[in-house]
Amino acid sequence: MKNKIKVRDKEFGIFIKADAIDQSVSRIADQINSDMKGKVPIFLIVLNGAFMFASDLLKKVDIESNISFVKLSSYTGTRSSQVVSELIGLNEVVKGRSVIIIEDIIDTGLTIQRMLEILHNQEAADVKIATLIFKPGAFRADYKIDYIGMEIPNDFIVGYGLDYDGFARNLPDIYKIVE
Repeated sequence: MKNKIKVRDKEFGIFIKADAIDQSVSRIADQINSDMKGKVPIFLIVLNGAFMFASDLLKKVDIESNISFVKLSSYTGTRSSQVVSELIGLNEVVKGRSVIIIEDIIDTGLTIQRMLEILHNQEAADVKIATLIFKPGAFRADYKIDYIGMEIPNDFIVGYGLDYDGFARNLPDIYKIVE
């Protein structure tokens, strides 16, 4: 683990270490295992950022389930574009199913709001949301987040699936931009 890294033209400092991430992932998995006991949910993993979180989380989930992937995006560089574009649509039948959306980070909340609209239109029985990182100071939507790994200030972060223009997703720790 490095205390400081450079990604493209930006400097980042260590913010959340891998062991703290793992503890949050384990806590969320335990909650899902308890809440979903007796159900067979479908996990919808939001690509690209949630792939590491989803991989570690689903290894710890011990209930019967299905897994699928969707790709929605609202970021350009270090800022939200405020426009959610559906890049890869939902291919699974969710009508009458319990759905758990797996997201890496929720800041403005616009990406998940769009997903909730899609799932409502497709008549999902119930939808829960799991996110590793939540930025309450940036949140502008009006829905409940069921599983939150950790809350952070409205800082730009990379690592553990989170990126800066596609770079730094592979880091096991999370780094915060140094202004």
